[in-house]
Amino acid sequence: MRHRIYQVDAFTDRPFAGNPAGVMPLEAWLPDSVLQQIAAEMNLAETAFFVPQPESGAGAFHLRWFTPTVEIKLCGHATLASAFVLNRFIDSSLTRMQFESLSGPLFVAVEGDRLELDFPLLPYEAAVAADMPGRIAGAIGAVPVEVAVSEAYDAYIARLADAAAVRAVPANYAAIEALGRDLIVTAPGEGEADFVSRFFAPLHGIPEDPVTGSSHCVLANFWKDRLGKTSFHARQVSRRGGDLWLTMAGDRLKIAGHAVCVLTGEIEVS
Repeated sequence: MRHRIYQVDAFTDRPFAGNPAGVMPLEAWLPDSVLQQIAAEMNLAETAFFVPQPESGAGAFHLRWFTPTVEIKLCGHATLASAFVLNRFIDSSLTRMQFESLSGPLFVAVEGDRLELDFPLLPYEAAVAADMPGRIAGAIGAVPVEVAVSEAYDAYIARLADAAAVRAVPANYAAIEALGRDLIVTAPGEGEADFVSRFFAPLHGIPEDPVTGSSHCVLANFWKDRLGKTSFHARQVSRRGGDLWLTMAGDRLKIAGHAVCVLTGEIEVS
């Protein structure tokens, strides 16, 4: 059986930038092993699959995300890409969508030429093991100004002195994987950006993620405590790069960005 599949660059307004995501609409779930094989075949950071939930009303879907190696609990750019496909290719009247996921209900609204995610804010803790700053320094080739951890997001946060230091990180993926969690490297911003970041997840089969919507659920809280702001223009300074506009709203975070479709096609599933 053939299924439509799309490749969308998220958190960018131009092709071949931002974070590419696979998006595969389904009428009913395929076996998990097949979903994982498709994600491995796409070989993108994440491939998203969604199925309509008509019992929950128009614009309601069950959404799942797979890296090339595992299913994950939360993904921003592939959620944005899924909403983009729904609005631009399937039903243009869908301007507000609800996705049930492993992280609970997520919402996306079309706001002009951007799409806006409604995600949970996630906490972080300042205290880490005494040896962790040194281990992180060895993994990224730079001594962090401070290190924090988010148990909820299962990631360390390493703040560096400036954006140039974040860009210059020569990541040692084996050493990052040995930390036992994903790693967010961040610093105060430059130009229009309030802060910058990079995101490394070799434990999940993603050496470096180009633009990570979900990591900003932690970074918004982290930078609120340091900048005294609740709205941010954030930039992920990977090789591809991308921009996100963040607004804190109680225990939720609005994450806005652009998206561009670069590939459409069909995939044969027996």
